[in-house]
Amino acid sequence: MQMTPRKTAKLAKEIRTFAKAHGGAEGQLAYIGQAGTRIVLVGDDGAWGDLVAPTHDIATAAAEQAGLTLHESFDGEFAAKVRTGPYEWTRMAGIQVGGPSNG
Repeated sequence: MQMTPRKTAKLAKEIRTFAKAHGGAEGQLAYIGQAGTRIVLVGDDGAWGDLVAPTHDIATAAAEQAGLTLHESFDGEFAAKVRTGPYEWTRMAGIQVGGPSNG
């Protein structure tokens, strides 16, 4: 798949919008097979989200265009910035150890 400037620009805009809403952001790219590459975003306020790019090249270009600092892996100080709330904890409990489901 070739790089599409339109898709790259759209993802870059979404990254910038997330960063603006959360006092800045950092990210990590994760290959997810044929579906493409996940752009994991962590805001300076601890909020997190993700976007999916059709290719790793598009994800990299979008992150670059948006000025996003990228981390090699999702661990250490970067992972420690993520703040989770009750929703995430009940989802994790429901999925992992038979806790309540949210759906």
